[in-house]
Amino acid sequence: MLIHGVLIPDELHYLVEHQTWARWLPDGAVRVGITALGLKASGEIYMCRPQPVGSVLAQGRSMAVVELSKSIVSVKTPLSGRVQRVNEALAETPELVWRDPYGDGWLLELAPTRLGEELAVLVTGAAAQAPMEHYAWLNQQDS
Repeated sequence: MLIHGVLIPDELHYLVEHQTWARWLPDGAVRVGITALGLKASGEIYMCRPQPVGSVLAQGRSMAVVELSKSIVSVKTPLSGRVQRVNEALAETPELVWRDPYGDGWLLELAPTRLGEELAVLVTGAAAQAPMEHYAWLNQQDS
């Protein structure tokens, strides 16, 4: 679906409040990143530093730090889990997050630890449309 001119893939799960997404991988891990809508609201990324492998993360807490044109912000994880892998390409090419947020711009992969109880907080498919549009409205994004 398109929300305010940016792609929001139906198959991903979103933590709308923090504009992050989760994609399940065949091995049971979960790949996570920042939504295109969140990137549109914040601007280009000049540096991205995900939490290191082995870190234990809690839903809604920091999974990475990014430097934007005018600020440094903490990116919140959509799910709790242990970091299994980080996107090493971001060290040299942080703009991948901006250019390809659902592909090469992913941040890290987690082994989820509280999936059963946390999945209810995420939205996916058609259920994501209204909350994403509300987020865009709150952030005064143009179509």
